[in-house]
Amino acid sequence: MKIVSKAYGEIEVDERQCIAFPNGLPGFERLNEFVLMDAHQQPFYWLQSTELVEVAFVMIDPHIFRPDYAVDPAPEDLEDLGFQDGDELLVFAILTIPEEQRRMTANLQGPILINKRNRVAKQIIHTDQRWQVRHNIFEELARTRAC
Repeated sequence: MKIVSKAYGEIEVDERQCIAFPNGLPGFERLNEFVLMDAHQQPFYWLQSTELVEVAFVMIDPHIFRPDYAVDPAPEDLEDLGFQDGDELLVFAILTIPEEQRRMTANLQGPILINKRNRVAKQIIHTDQRWQVRHNIFEELARTRAC
């Protein structure tokens, strides 16, 4: 299928890249259909709305810079995701990328969870105080390498 993306213009995507957010995302509750795309620069991904081209988020697997990162979704979150025994959850953090890219941060307090089997997603809110809205990726990587 063809979509118009914020980053790449009109592109062809596989239907397996389609992700449904039944409740939308906080601040974008009316947008339910997205596409998960590899970014041209690894290890990043784009989460692109198929309903509003201007709405797209750069994401990363938080385990890349925080190997100790863990999510413990509430039972109602798992229910919203249609989670069944044996399902795999993909975990992503939304990035904020300022002009000075070394100040790039990841939101570890509000990870995006995607049920790989049915491609249903939800942004959850962590109550664990270790995970904040702005984790500097370069600082976290330096800390991880020092250990």
